[in-house]
Amino acid sequence: MKKAIILALALLIATVAVGCRPQKTTLDVTGSDTMVNLGAALAEEFMKTNRNIEIAVSGGGSGAGVAALIDGRTNIAQSSRDLRAEERTRAAARGTLHEIVVGWDGLAVAVNPANPVNELTLVQLGQIYRGEIRNWKDLGGNDAPIVILSRDTTSGTFVFFREFVVQERGSKKDAEYHPDTMMMPSTEALFQEIANNVNAIGYIGLGYLRPAVKAIGIKADAASAPVWPTVDTVLNKSYPLARPLFFFTTGELKGALKTYIDFVLSDKGQQVVRSLEFVPIR
Repeated sequence: MKKAIILALALLIATVAVGCRPQKTTLDVTGSDTMVNLGAALAEEFMKTNRNIEIAVSGGGSGAGVAALIDGRTNIAQSSRDLRAEERTRAAARGTLHEIVVGWDGLAVAVNPANPVNELTLVQLGQIYRGEIRNWKDLGGNDAPIVILSRDTTSGTFVFFREFVVQERGSKKDAEYHPDTMMMPSTEALFQEIANNVNAIGYIGLGYLRPAVKAIGIKADAASAPVWPTVDTVLNKSYPLARPLFFFTTGELKGALKTYIDFVLSDKGQQVVRSLEFVPIR
């Protein structure tokens, strides 16, 4: 009898202890492949001191993240582009739409290190991607065809580059990537193709630059000096291919969601942004 009472008390204490444990909240963060490593690093740092909140980060492209937000399948859409008008309307139908700039990214134009071309104007870059310049010799390089690489159409980087470079900031509204452009499923895949193909050219986020590829200096026009993508040149606005990085979320900012966003915008969160070679908001 005595053993039974002790066992019952032990079970009761265990039940109470379990019941007193705070419930873990999970937030889903989905979208931009450019931002996926940044999102993972922010989540990891945040969870060190917020053990009752779990942040699950996945990529798939900015378009996929925005679609998931509209469908209610994610708490936060990471996006390297702004929302289109239709997306904005559909997202806002789920509640108040919050557009939060969490950092800035310089978009590096990269080639293989064996390529002798070191700089291009924005006009030349547009001509390459529209197929108007097809051989590296026309740019002072080797007599070899240019292999054009791009992210796929779900990528926010694809959209930004098309509007800013291919369409020359709207002056060529109907312009599109040349049909021979190789659409790559991820930034890493694009990076690897450049690293292994001496004739390739592509664009990657500043945080993805590594010695296996070479960043090209970009000139605003033929008379300008080339500027290379760095944190400093993005901050001082001298590098022309730069863009904001967004968190989009809907509804009321409260609870775990607000706690996480406050962290990302804090000095500690922005140190994580800087540590991954993105540009902090201040």
